[in-house]
Amino acid sequence: MKALISGASVGGPVLAYWLGRHGFETTLVERAPAPRRGGQAIDIRGAALDVVARMGVIDEIRALRTTMRGMSMVDRDGNEVMRSEEGTISGGRFDSPDIEIMRDDLTAVLAGASGARYVYGDSIASLDQDAGGVDVTFESGGRARYDYVFGADGLHSNVRNLVFGPEQPLLTHLGTYLSIFTADNFLGLDHWQTWFSDGAAGGAVYSDRDTDVMRVNLGFGAEPIDYDHRDIDQQKRLVEEHCSGMGWEVARLIEAMWKADDFYFDAMAQVKMEHWTRGRVALVGDAGYCASPLSGQGTSLALVGAYVLAQELGRDPEAAFDRYEQRMRPFIERNQALAVENPGRGASPESVQRAATSITLD
Repeated sequence: MKALISGASVGGPVLAYWLGRHGFETTLVERAPAPRRGGQAIDIRGAALDVVARMGVIDEIRALRTTMRGMSMVDRDGNEVMRSEEGTISGGRFDSPDIEIMRDDLTAVLAGASGARYVYGDSIASLDQDAGGVDVTFESGGRARYDYVFGADGLHSNVRNLVFGPEQPLLTHLGTYLSIFTADNFLGLDHWQTWFSDGAAGGAVYSDRDTDVMRVNLGFGAEPIDYDHRDIDQQKRLVEEHCSGMGWEVARLIEAMWKADDFYFDAMAQVKMEHWTRGRVALVGDAGYCASPLSGQGTSLALVGAYVLAQELGRDPEAAFDRYEQRMRPFIERNQALAVENPGRGASPESVQRAATSITLD
């Protein structure tokens, strides 16, 4: 059996690994010309910890986990208004079994374990499926036929657009935009997070293993904005427009943003679909059921979703897609609910734990 997976971040490599265990020959195609650098600190919780343990990579992931000493919050004048050495907003309590890891560290581990063939700098141009398979034409001009095609290509999924139609009816905007980029650590942060807010805008800066650099999050509240998802300069202008009036060190952070070559920007939004499978095509992770970073569970949903989909295909291909949707939907709904449970403050640790463990893998 031959499978094509679009997207080489989290869900794609994990799906490739488990499909390989069931005898599939798998290719991952990724629009980016090389593995993507940068990204924020992300979390692996609950059932997702079991997935990476079963892959045999949990020790490698734990060795790369963040080692924050704590966090603080400052006002627009730089005065510290809150401090904790028991946990962080991004990763939770330090005595938790959860793993916080930088996105690019996790994706490197998963890619190394996947056992798949990778094609960078290309994307799917068209799909034509019948009862026996899917004919794929690539933007590079190549053509191939696969038994299955899977979209693990994020919030603005190309596969979803080709098979299920335009994204707008499927996205629920949560009223916030977020940018993430790497900058020189001119603040001297040492395994520490600093959070700040001013009106509808705010963000965080943190530095971990490499204290020469820091990851910067700058975000703002706004109604849906019409912008080009591939126009980085336009996105940077939006961040500058909405965040330049903030105090503290934000002016210097914006200056650093214009120099960043790993800049990421997007809306905080959720994907809600009646079905995320059709014919011989299925969606995984953010492409089918994005919970948004506000839930803290996007990575775990992708890990678990990839595992469950491959597991069901290995058990009974005829019933696999129905079983995938039946098993995942309650888990997805509980985790998506975290993003809106307590707007502006985040879901309670108890709610996060209940949602993260609300599915069985066997």
